Amino acid sequence: MVHDQLRALVRRYPIVRFATRRIRVHLPRRLGGLDPARVPPRHRRLTLTLPRTASDTRGLGPDRVELQLPGDLTVPRRLANGGLSRHEPDSLACFMAILDHTGPGAVLDVGAGVGVYAMLAAARSRRPVFAFEPTPELAAAARSMSSAAHLGFGVVELALSNHNGTARLQRALHNDMCNQVVRNGRPGLHHLTVEATTLARWNESAGSVPTMVKIDTAGSEPEVVAGGLEILRRFRPWMLVKVRPDRGLEERLMALMEPLEYLWFPVAGDPPYDPRTQICGRASPAWERMWLLAPEEPPKAFWGSLREWRTALESCGGDGH
Repeated sequence: MVHDQLRALVRRYPIVRFATRRIRVHLPRRLGGLDPARVPPRHRRLTLTLPRTASDTRGLGPDRVELQLPGDLTVPRRLANGGLSRHEPDSLACFMAILDHTGPGAVLDVGAGVGVYAMLAAARSRRPVFAFEPTPELAAAARSMSSAAHLGFGVVELALSNHNGTARLQRALHNDMCNQVVRNGRPGLHHLTVEATTLARWNESAGSVPTMVKIDTAGSEPEVVAGGLEILRRFRPWMLVKVRPDRGLEERLMALMEPLEYLWFPVAGDPPYDPRTQICGRASPAWERMWLLAPEEPPKAFWGSLREWRTALESCGGDGH
């Protein structure tokens, strides 16, 4: 009877399932726990190779960086196993090509996680770079990355949304890359109240001139765009936006972007990409789901630059533990 009640409790409340799994991880093997060798380390020390194109004549930034990041976070584990070559390489290549073909101005990495995109922007350009991340442990890791690599990008521990005040952040139970701001949700161990503001309000106080905005907020991308429409109309930055297959999300994003007359490209396959009349999450690969939103027709040189960065990333394998 007791076991049946416990199983019912675990099925009903995912946080209980998560907690029991965490307990089993730390139990000795003889008591039914996992092999201690499979428990993630407290810290991961990474030697990360950064991409540089063959045509690069500026020589900005380091070729390798030494990092120490929390061992139980998703991205440090992926970087240790595969380096940047396996961490959204098509999206990273598109991101870097945008930096090559836009005018001077700030880079805004919204939903930065530990700050991989922000790190590359700071390493390969002289632009001001800001990484927005509301999850405390991820923001701390991003600050560590900025400091350890001596890159000096700014970390803003805020949730960007369509309102000012506070927001409820829901922690994903199995992948910290999927933490998201939610409208409703029962208070619990996997919910956290964080400060929130709009992109327009933040930019008003920061006084930046954004020319590149990347948004990956695990489902609240339309809210970020809604809170930054004034910025998009005024500065018309190039954008990379993650679009997950959710009809409501896709339709809201299109409704917001259509009046701005941007061109929409799924980041998928060999460039040049074809513009689309609809934004659909399933049009880009499941492991990236990124869309390029361009305020103008990308020049031919942009696609050549994208190919160069994709080639450069192929040599950036993992070297960590």
